[in-house]
Amino acid sequence: MGLESVDTSSFMSDFLQKCGGYAVIDGGFATELERHGADLNDPLWSAKCLISSPHLVRKVHLDYLDAGANIILTASYQATIQGFEAKGLSREEAELLLRRSVEIACEAREIYYDNCSKSSWDFMESGNVTRRPILVAASIGSYGAYLADGSEYSGNYGDSVSLQTLKDFHRRRLQILAKAGADIIAFETIPNKLEAKAYAELLEEEDIKIPAWFSFNSKDGINVVSGDSISECASIADSCKQLVAVGINCTPPRFIRELILSIAKVTNKPVVIYPNSGETYDAERKIWVKSSGVTDEDFVSYIGKWRQAGASLFGGCCRTTPNTIRAISRLLSDNSSSPF
Repeated sequence: MGLESVDTSSFMSDFLQKCGGYAVIDGGFATELERHGADLNDPLWSAKCLISSPHLVRKVHLDYLDAGANIILTASYQATIQGFEAKGLSREEAELLLRRSVEIACEAREIYYDNCSKSSWDFMESGNVTRRPILVAASIGSYGAYLADGSEYSGNYGDSVSLQTLKDFHRRRLQILAKAGADIIAFETIPNKLEAKAYAELLEEEDIKIPAWFSFNSKDGINVVSGDSISECASIADSCKQLVAVGINCTPPRFIRELILSIAKVTNKPVVIYPNSGETYDAERKIWVKSSGVTDEDFVSYIGKWRQAGASLFGGCCRTTPNTIRAISRLLSDNSSSPF
């Protein structure tokens, strides 16, 4: 169900209208893969399961669809041609796995629709039955995610990494995912202005027709993790016609409101928010430290404030679960004039 010729100017507003004004994104992917028994201690992280256990990838997608998600993200965040080749795969095999990440998510959506009873569908005033709107978002992680050294949480790539380096690194992966059948591209956990600019230029140079969103990460509620201004980063997204939303992911909930307000000052594009649980990632030990994590109830209690600040797409990132997403879905459904 690819949307390569879609009118990006109205894509997200049309989708949000179908959802009742607000949409629900899925939650932590690796968290759920590990809960189902996957060992992700690998430079490929969750993308490892595209090779070893694609059935678990499909299972996690279905878990989040069952929880009420309107958007599911593919297991391609840390899936790169370079990363797969480093594991001994050929370029052709690497490209096939990128496509497969989208195919699995699309399969999960169809399975979910097939399994839905009519009682779980929406009923329009006309009496016609409609299926809950669901998008497949092809995830693209940052250059730092490929390095697997925690630099997506610092944005410090060193002086040797230039704009052209980043464009060359991401180009082929973007081309493949844009044509693999997804509905939207999700550029996630963008740690600095340079990488955002690289993405924006690639979208224009490659004449990518599929819609996309940018989501940055922050550790202070003011700037992205590199120290670049969130306003400057959001302005890059605002100037790119293929970008249909901009926001924040993998950031503690306590910082989100101020970031939404900063983003809303420089763009009228919908704001997408999917924070982590509030815990801290230790890049050296590759573990999450339970410092100031919040419960599902605490997490969901922020949603009203984020809506008031201007956000319209809500989900979770690392360490959030289907229970988190189910609670968000119920809250938004209860407060929406149109049911999900």
